Amino acid sequence: MNQKDAAYTYIDTHSGAGVYALDSFQATKTGEYDTGIGPLWNATNVPAALQPYLDLVKRMNPSGKMRYYPGSPYVADQMSRPEDRLRLFELHPADVKILHENVRKAEAHKAEQGERARGKRVIIEHGDGFQSLKKLLPPPSRRALVLVDPPYEVKDDYKKVRDALEEALGRFPSGMYAVWYPVLQRMESRQFPDKLKRLPAKEWLNVTLTVSTPGPDGIGLHSSGMFILNPPYTLEPMLRETMPWLVQVLGKDSGARFTIETGTQLTGAASARLAGEGPRTPVGNARRASPLSGKGSLRLPGQSMVREGDEEARGAKPAASAPAAGKTGARRVWRPDGNAQGKPQGEPKAGAAGDGRGPGKRPATAGPRQAAPRTAGPGAGGPRSAGPRSAGPRSAGPRSGGPRSSSGGKGGGNR
Repeated sequence: MNQKDAAYTYIDTHSGAGVYALDSFQATKTGEYDTGIGPLWNATNVPAALQPYLDLVKRMNPSGKMRYYPGSPYVADQMSRPEDRLRLFELHPADVKILHENVRKAEAHKAEQGERARGKRVIIEHGDGFQSLKKLLPPPSRRALVLVDPPYEVKDDYKKVRDALEEALGRFPSGMYAVWYPVLQRMESRQFPDKLKRLPAKEWLNVTLTVSTPGPDGIGLHSSGMFILNPPYTLEPMLRETMPWLVQVLGKDSGARFTIETGTQLTGAASARLAGEGPRTPVGNARRASPLSGKGSLRLPGQSMVREGDEEARGAKPAASAPAAGKTGARRVWRPDGNAQGKPQGEPKAGAAGDGRGPGKRPATAGPRQAAPRTAGPGAGGPRSAGPRSAGPRSAGPRSGGPRSSSGGKGGGNR
């Protein structure tokens, strides 16, 4: 964001306290920093892209002892420029009070160093960050980075994130949106990335980091992810450089790994334009997550019903008739060794060869169909002949399929 001269707005929907004391009762009770910033504190051979982050943390601890850790508002304040704006939201009354105090101390420290006050550069509001996005988008500068980082302690948070992003993209399609999420056993968490992939953003990037093999009880945060809508083109190469190093330093057993996925949005009008109007297919684990056979139960919004006999016809389509992988939003999946997975995923199918149709289309013209005369029942005036009837396709309304899940468990807490 800093590489362009134009100012931007940083929006944090769940800011938290801004700065955290690692010697506090809560921090020492959970000891989460021992598996995160702890191993990185004295690490060597740090990738260049990660060094500014570690330098920032060490500047907060000039004594050399790790006592304080920055939250996202503090990092954004230190990394942004005087012309950029920060809009911070926090709903918890105790945390928003601490956030105000931490921002005040940071501004006072800068004043002592000779920096002039920057007015309303940083504005903190006690409120719901999901709802507050509406009044801030689009920003005056037409550049924005939005961080969405809820605790996910309530399963409704997953739906709130998706709904808020869908509305935000409608108001400001070119904005950059970064979403943190936990990778848990609960159904809402497992399906979350696939739902974000269907949002109307031009491009997306999904990266996950796993530090240990999940336990048999499924308790504990062993893996988490970041999903970025409209990511900068420099981000994927940077992640390919840093993620293997993080797995090596933070990994606890052979289950430690990372994944990187990239793709484009192909729903609605974009799907018809980029994929030759081919039929849409479920992405990710949508089919594996359903115990149903699949006849109509896994249709996506806007996807037509599969009729009897069409399965065989679709299965006989030659691979050569499929659109090029570069035009279908096929995803690249990077494994810990840095190699890409060979087979593209989520690739729409083309129409059957020799059936007189284009990919996913019915014939443009259909002749009238004459119904055979039928004998009327008792009391009728004799057989009647039906007139010509149009054979045009019927439109099947969108229907969401698959089972609902109400699994419990918490995925939040201090990270």
